[in-house]
Amino acid sequence: MPLRIALSQITTGPDPASNLALLREETQRAAAAGARLVAFPEAAMACFGTRLGPIAEPLDGPWATEVRQIAKDAGLVVVAGMFTPAPDGRVTNTLLATGPGVETSYDKIHLYDAFGFAESKTVAPGSEVVTFDLDGVRIGLATCYDVRFPELFRAHADAGAVLSLLPASWGAGPGKREQWELLTRARALDATVWLAAVGQADPEASGVTAATSAPTGIGHSALIGPDGTVRERLDAGPGLLVGEVDTEEVTAVRRTVSVLANRRLGGQS
Repeated sequence: MPLRIALSQITTGPDPASNLALLREETQRAAAAGARLVAFPEAAMACFGTRLGPIAEPLDGPWATEVRQIAKDAGLVVVAGMFTPAPDGRVTNTLLATGPGVETSYDKIHLYDAFGFAESKTVAPGSEVVTFDLDGVRIGLATCYDVRFPELFRAHADAGAVLSLLPASWGAGPGKREQWELLTRARALDATVWLAAVGQADPEASGVTAATSAPTGIGHSALIGPDGTVRERLDAGPGLLVGEVDTEEVTAVRRTVSVLANRRLGGQS
């Protein structure tokens, strides 16, 4: 059976408690739509432009504990971006995945030191590829700037994943929407996986004044098939995208376009 998922394109603010209330409301909407998983953007805990050190909490802290309760109450898996303390005094940009039968986290590997922003000043990089299973479907986790590095998504496929989740808070600017759309489709093709990309909504479309230099989102979340075609897409403003992931389509595409099997550089032996 296809896996029904939801992508919640929201605009978060600087207050983690207020953002939790928004996550609860959106999770309930996703559950009512029959989704088995709802993914929220990067920085769902607090938007970029916020001082991250004072709000960072461990995975057993109150913010993550409340996300677990939200997932439990709704009976589905929640994936949400948060910030956890790093040993060197910085924070880690973390995805929490939690819900019935699922409990894991991913620390963003590739940090956004580009376009005049230096994420590594305050954020420490992760190093581990992370996947988890839901209803027999293996899912890989990636975050925002990771989308520029195809090897991570191929690593998901090598680990057995047929779906990659990509929460993001994409930076605005000339050509950035076009890059977002190109890169997300390319990563689906590179690894022949479903790609579910969920970004922060454009703050202006939410009536919010954004920090001028921080990457606070452009919207345009999408569900992309393993053949690189866009199956569902949102516009710039807040919205809930609900779609189905058919694992058999991955098998069919990989049979036709054997890019994983045909690799000669950097592939599995």
